[in-house]
Amino acid sequence: MKTRDKILLSSLELFNERGERNVTTNHIAAHLAISPGNLYYHFRNKSDIIYEIFLEYEKLVDFYLDIPEDRAMTLDDMTFYLESVFDGLWSYRFFHRDLEYLLDGDQRLRQDYREFTNRCLASISRIFEKLADAGIIEPQEDDLRAAMSLNVWLVITNWMAFLKTAHAAEESACLTLTELKQGIYQVLTLEIPYLTPAYRDQVMALREKYRPSLPEINLASENAASCK
Repeated sequence: MKTRDKILLSSLELFNERGERNVTTNHIAAHLAISPGNLYYHFRNKSDIIYEIFLEYEKLVDFYLDIPEDRAMTLDDMTFYLESVFDGLWSYRFFHRDLEYLLDGDQRLRQDYREFTNRCLASISRIFEKLADAGIIEPQEDDLRAAMSLNVWLVITNWMAFLKTAHAAEESACLTLTELKQGIYQVLTLEIPYLTPAYRDQVMALREKYRPSLPEINLASENAASCK
């Protein structure tokens, strides 16, 4: 693996574990056992590292939201989209923990994230269209579908912040991947009023698999955890 790629991978690991604001370029260099000068040869500063990590995250989500146009959508497709998007949130969780701070600090990132958001909203809207075409949900007017897409995006991007604030009083609490994916329950809840009778029971059963355990926190050892 090239040094540049190692820097990005190690930075992502450290940002996720400790929080981006608690990690300096010197920490990253020390973690890799390279000199700060070697790191600066590849990246001018920490902002450049964060920006490159975002570009990788952006590509990952774009890949996850690649919607098949040559066949009908299935519940398996819907489950894949939701699982994959929340997996991506987990893998790049530092970004959404400090999103406002990071966007305020980098104009490039702010502009790219705005375009990324619009692209994601368009993909979510298209997914709703395809679900309606498949008879899983009832068709919606454009305005309603746009509002539903925005609500889904808000749940996805703010679920981590909610968990953090909901458990703020518990100093030992650590966010787990299982808890993060409980946000899928909230997303599926938004679809309930629009489910067709033929698929209602299946979607409700799927939703139940992600029912949140709040306010209690599951600290089971088999769950990967992040205390930041």
